[in-house]
Amino acid sequence: MFRTTKKEQVFFDLFACTIDDICKAAGLLNDLMQDYKDVNQKVLAIEELEHTCDIHFHNMMEQINHAFITPIDREDIFAISKQLDDIADNIESTAHRFILFNIETIRSEANEMGRLIVKCTDELRNVIFELKNMKRSTTLHDKIVEVNNIENQGDTLYRNFIMKLFHEKDSVEILKWKEIFEFMESTLDACEDVANVIEGVVMKHA
Repeated sequence: MFRTTKKEQVFFDLFACTIDDICKAAGLLNDLMQDYKDVNQKVLAIEELEHTCDIHFHNMMEQINHAFITPIDREDIFAISKQLDDIADNIESTAHRFILFNIETIRSEANEMGRLIVKCTDELRNVIFELKNMKRSTTLHDKIVEVNNIENQGDTLYRNFIMKLFHEKDSVEILKWKEIFEFMESTLDACEDVANVIEGVVMKHA
């Protein structure tokens, strides 16, 4: 376990606040798709959480710039923070597409992808909360692997959906759903990126 000072603990606290808000946003996105009503209200709530994540990111950058000592390398703190911000951005971008594209009904594959995003962000939360205990943790590696496994499931779902989509005849619907799924798949990619950076941090401190 890290012996962190109060000034160093703030980095882990900001990671925790960010992933908590990301998990809330992922849950709202999933709720939006599972119960497709009050869309504008749900998208607005996601937008507010994304804005809060932006604030966390800028606070983290300020901490990096002013800290004399950091608990892990500055470039790793930046990489984790940037990818967490990307997760929040992609969730918000996905949600906005349902309004922009005037989506009337949700496809079953989107529901499945929404559940995967919730599962992946929840598991990433476990990874981040375990980060400061990495030297003694017996579960961190398995949690990182699980994030990668969920992302792989998302890749398979994305590829299968795109193949199915391009057999359809409505070109406008094809373009709409292709873009929505690209943002959803990018959300999972960003989760994996965070997990991979943390895996590198663990190796540095082994």
